[in-house]
Amino acid sequence: MDWNHYRFLSLWSLPAPPAAVYAVLERPEDYPRWWPQVRAVTRLDSGTGVLTVRSVVPYAMTFTARETRRDPDAGILEIAVSGDIEGWARWTVTAEGSGTLARYDQDVEVRKPLLRWLAVPGRPVFRLNHRMMMAAGRRGLLRHLEAV
Repeated sequence: MDWNHYRFLSLWSLPAPPAAVYAVLERPEDYPRWWPQVRAVTRLDSGTGVLTVRSVVPYAMTFTARETRRDPDAGILEIAVSGDIEGWARWTVTAEGSGTLARYDQDVEVRKPLLRWLAVPGRPVFRLNHRMMMAAGRRGLLRHLEAV
């Protein structure tokens, strides 16, 4: 087992139309407005940016995200990430009843030296940290969608 490799899946049921959810998710530069753990997003060009995230555990991760797929008809937003983490992440936005299911898949390897060193004892904490970050993101997106 590679203790520095992570696969995450988060499912967000949201009471808003898929197009509205997709419109918010395709603007990562606005994430810090509604997702507290996304501390900073700096656009480098139309398809690339640098993000810094920090959740409950006191460490920040910075990575470059490069868009690899944007397909509004399929509801897909996909990025390649490099930096403190390397791999990919994908949002898939689909209709669910009268609302939306936003599925977040992530497959990454941790590259940040301290986190690699703490990989074995820290893995359960890192996974919990990610779950807490995603739960806070869902709550923030719900509030944001209500306000729009």
